[in-house]
Amino acid sequence: MITLEKIRNDFKDIRVYYAQKELFNKSSDIVGVNSVIEKVRKYNDAIRTAPPRLYDVYVSLYVNGFTQESLARDRGYSSKVIYLLNKKLIEFLLDNLK
Repeated sequence: MITLEKIRNDFKDIRVYYAQKELFNKSSDIVGVNSVIEKVRKYNDAIRTAPPRLYDVYVSLYVNGFTQESLARDRGYSSKVIYLLNKKLIEFLLDNLK
């Protein structure tokens, strides 16, 4: 069973992957495919069935690298709203990751 702590740690790895995606892709031919790529696929598969707002939060925070504060400003929400949406995202993933 996946835990809250595991999801939070995975989110950190996913952010690193997307921030350095070109490096990971180029290096995979030389070094081999990093295990983070399978993690990214697993999360992307799960998020495809999420409600649109949770999908948006996942893509914005973990793929596009927004902070919660910058996403709140960009969407015209309070930081609290983004915090709560991120919490719902984690709950969704707790229920939907295999």
